[in-house]
Amino acid sequence: MQHPAVPELAHTTTQPIHWVATATAIAGVIALSAVLQPGPATAAQKTAGTRPQSAHAPAAPPGTTGVHWPLDCGPVKTLVAKKATGDLDGDGAPETVAVVHCDSAMGTPPDAVYVLTRTAARTTRVVATLVDPKDRLTVTDFAVRSGAVTATLLGYSTSDVPSCCPDLKTPAKWQWKDGAFIRSTPGRARTV
Repeated sequence: MQHPAVPELAHTTTQPIHWVATATAIAGVIALSAVLQPGPATAAQKTAGTRPQSAHAPAAPPGTTGVHWPLDCGPVKTLVAKKATGDLDGDGAPETVAVVHCDSAMGTPPDAVYVLTRTAARTTRVVATLVDPKDRLTVTDFAVRSGAVTATLLGYSTSDVPSCCPDLKTPAKWQWKDGAFIRSTPGRARTV
């Protein structure tokens, strides 16, 4: 009688009980992995040119909804035309800068530019006026970059120039320095 070179082993032939045992083992591993999840990652993230972020979520910038603007619009409402956020004073918390004017159906209402911050009580308040509406300016090319507010201001050479047609164009930049926003003019005023 000849014997095979490899003896027949019990586990080489499958039976339904083997499939049930395998399925049960896989289900157990999946269930155990769902229970034994690692904790949240706490390593600081850093991308080129930015500061590392902490494990805590960054502070949300102040919103513009419900803010009492220091702007007298009479019977019409105020309108936030543009807004941008950024850390202007270097404290790690973002500020919001808003271009606001009266929502007039006629004419070109002058713009105001306000800086908002969040208080310790988590409320929003206006902390600075960069452009006063009394100056009769329109704000364009508005941005917050690298801790500075930049804009192009359209204005008037005399009070005789109609509001529809500003004839001066002036670039402006504001930066926080020594407890105040300091305005500089990167270029000279030009006629439009």
